Order: sequence, then C-alpha cells, then structure tokens
Amino acid sequence: MSDTVNSRLREFIVENFLFGDTDYALEDNASLIDNDIMDSTGVLELVAFIDEAFGVKMADADIVPANLDSVSKITAFVASRKAA
Repeated sequence: MSDTVNSRLREFIVENFLFGDTDYALEDNASLIDNDIMDSTGVLELVAFIDEAFGVKMADADIVPANLDSVSKITAFVASRKAA
C-alpha cells in the first residue's frame, strides 16, 4: 500500500511541480516547501489530488507541514487514514 501511495505521489509531484523533470533527485524526506518545490497553491492542488487519488478527505487541521511537507510525510498520512 505505502509503495503505491509513494509512487503515485512522486508521479504527481514530478508532473505538476517539477514539470516532468524526472532527473530531479527528489528525496523522500526532502521538504517540498523549503526546497521551493511546492507553494501554498501547490498545497491546495496536493490536497485535491489526495482526495481524488486515494479517497482521503483532509480537514483544515490536517493541512499542516507535519502531514504534507515531504513525500514520506504525505505517504504516512495517507496510509494512516486508509488504515483507519
């Protein structure tokens, strides 16, 4: 499950925020915000993608860097919601 979530998230990030640059070395723990990969508008796009792709609705309180600032954090958040 986590591998599939991770893979789909990476595809989404590469296509939408890195404009298809598959040569970019996106580390799982790298901050998407601090590395200027994603801005506040990107966060909203990501939230919509998480809802559409994984069926996980995010409350306003869930939209925080602790859940959305890296591929590994997003993967863990989605996996925890899918398991619940």
